[in-house]
Amino acid sequence: MNKLFFIAAFLTVVIAAPQGKKETEEPQIVVNSQSDVRNLDGSSQWSYTQSDGTTREETQVQKKIKSISTDSYGKQTVNEEIGNTNKGSSYWISPEGQKISLTWVADEGGFQPKGDHLPVAPVHVFTLPVAPALPYQRTGLGY
Repeated sequence: MNKLFFIAAFLTVVIAAPQGKKETEEPQIVVNSQSDVRNLDGSSQWSYTQSDGTTREETQVQKKIKSISTDSYGKQTVNEEIGNTNKGSSYWISPEGQKISLTWVADEGGFQPKGDHLPVAPVHVFTLPVAPALPYQRTGLGY
C-alpha cells in the first residue's frame, strides 16, 4: 500500500512539474520623450513618445459653461459654471500592423472621438413616404 502511495505521489510531482518553457523575449519599449505642464489657471498639457512609435498628447483648458436649469415652478435660470475642455490625439500600431490615429475632444458636448478605424453610422439615402393629408371637412351637428 505504501509503495502504491509513493508511486502515485511521485507521478503527481513529475506531471505537475513545469514543462520546458520557451524563453521569448518581449521587445523593450522605452519612453523617448515626455512633457507635463500644469498651469495655475487649471490648464495643462502633457505628451509622450515611445520607441515603438506610440505617441499621445492631451491639452486641458478651463472655460465657463452656460447651463439652463428649470425649477419646479417652470422658471428657467441661466447658470455659469467652470468646466473643462480636453483635446487630445493618440497614434499607435495595432498587433495586426495597422496604423491607428485617434483624435478626440471632450467638452460640454460629450466625448467625440474621430479616427479612420472607428465605425460610422450609415447614412440614410432615402426619405420615408408620408401619406397625403386629407382635406378637412366639417361634419356633425350644426354644420
